[in-house]
Parts: sequence; structure tokens; C-alpha cells
Amino acid sequence: MEDNARLLSLLGSIAIGILGFQFCRKVLPWIYSNIVGPKLMGSSIKLDALGKWAVVTGSTDGIGKAYARQLARKGLNLVLISRSLEKLTLVAKEIRDEFSVEVRIIDVDFTGSEQIYERIRNETAGLDVGVLVNNVGISYNHPEYFVDCCNNDPQFLRNIVSANVHSVTHMTAIYLPGMVVKRKGLIINISSTAGVIPNPLLCVYSATKAFVNKFSDDLQTEYKQHGIIIQSVQPGFVATNMSKIRKPTLFAPSPDTYVKSALATVGIATQTAGYLPHALLQLAIHFTEAVCGEQFARNVVLKNILSTRKRALRRQEKEKQK
Repeated sequence: MEDNARLLSLLGSIAIGILGFQFCRKVLPWIYSNIVGPKLMGSSIKLDALGKWAVVTGSTDGIGKAYARQLARKGLNLVLISRSLEKLTLVAKEIRDEFSVEVRIIDVDFTGSEQIYERIRNETAGLDVGVLVNNVGISYNHPEYFVDCCNNDPQFLRNIVSANVHSVTHMTAIYLPGMVVKRKGLIINISSTAGVIPNPLLCVYSATKAFVNKFSDDLQTEYKQHGIIIQSVQPGFVATNMSKIRKPTLFAPSPDTYVKSALATVGIATQTAGYLPHALLQLAIHFTEAVCGEQFARNVVLKNILSTRKRALRRQEKEKQK
């Protein structure tokens, strides 16, 4: 009996030790990256010391525009790159008037050929670029099964990979070499919570965002020793044109609210949801996977996305009938 009690005590101590180790290994870093660091300490990185210029893609709406405004607020000159020359002109004037910084614009379509990157390289040659925000991207009009998606619009498959994957790699290839030479710089790649949780019926979009996470993570390992920060930001829903959410809420904040929160994580987290409620959403899904099993979590997400698809198709049908 005494031996059994000692064995049980030993096993109990081992179990407590394992739980304590897992808590320290996973929970404490999460608390620091999402609460203590950004909320209580804030980013210590002085962005205007990295270079005089910031380049932002997809910069006329939503998260991209919010990053441009926040960077201008911190004193950086801007190169804004998007498809619509009209929108670029309006946003550039707005930022110049409000923040008194220099703003250049380049109108390119990131679903186009590789020649657009040569134009970007030429038109920004000689600029001291310290910050690059790879924000441009496209998503589905509504959740859809892959077979229906690729059969109905095969060009969409090429476009989404071009805008979401090629843009990140090519833009990084343009500006990273200069950052390596001066041994400082910041590259922010906008991924998505969709890239780190189950996301059926949006599988091509979520796969491109998973690429952004992996690309950013490994690139950070390569170039951290050169004084360069490469961060993957994984927003959930934000009230933007892409999400079709008009009114900001706690879990779908305005772009300005989201970006202020995300910038506070620079230098603290290289992979981040950027916003505490979105980090809690990721945590809840991962916890469900761990406790109830991955298939259960996937089924829960699938049920929710199917409901979203049904509502979107109903809206489409009503619009056709008008």
C-alpha cells in the first residue's frame, strides 16, 4: 500500500510538472504577446528611425489605408500602391493635408503580369524605404465550394494567387535587399485568421494566407540577425469593403482601431492576430480542437460558413429580381 501511494504521488507530481511546463511554454508567451506586451508596454520600435519612406500596397481602403495613415502620423513619407488612380489621388491628398508628409502614388493591378514589379522598382529607386506593408489581397465574394468556384470563374484562381501570394514575395524581393544593407527594416505581411484555423468554402483564400504566415515565419528566421523584423498579421473580421461589414463591433473593429492595436505588437510578436478579441477567437478554436477533436472544430466552422453562404446567395437572388 505504501509503495502504491508513493507511485501515485510520483505520477501526480510528473503530471503536475508536465502541465506546468506546457503552461509556461505556451500560455505565458501568449499572454505576453497579446496582453502584457502590446497593452501594457507597447512597441519600442521607432518606425521613423528605420527609414524615411514606407511602402503600402492595397492602400486606398480598409486596413491598408489605416496603416498608411498611422505610418504618416509617425512621420514617414509614403508610397501608396493600388489599382485605382482616382482613389490613390484622393487618399494621397487626404494624408498630405492631415499629416504634412510626402506621398507618392503608383497605380498597378496586382493580378497583372510580373512587369508591374519592375515599374514599382523603377519608380521607388533611391528611396530610403524602412517599412513595407504587404496588404493588397482579394477574397471570395462569398463562401463557395471549390469545384463551383473554379468551374464558374477559373480566372479567379489565378488572380487570387497573384494578388495574395505573388505580391508578397515580389514586393519583399524589391525592398528586403536594401534593408539588409543598412541592417534595419520592417516588413508587415497581412495574412488572416483564416490562414491559421479551419476555413472550408474559402479554401484558396485561406491557403494563400497560410502561405503568408509560413513565408513570413521562415524569412524572419533568415533575417533576424540582420536587424530586420518580418511580421505576419492575422486579422479576423474587420469592418472593411472586403468583409462587407459596415458597422464596427468589438469583434469586427474599424480599420483604424485594428491597425493601432496591430502596430503595438511590432517587435513583440512576429506572428499575431494583432487585436486581442481576434487572438481570443483563434485561441477558442484551437482549444476546441484540443479538447473536442479537430473534426468537431471543423464541423462547427463548416456549419457557420454554410449559413453565411446561404445568406449571401439569398441576397444575390434578391438583387437579380430587382
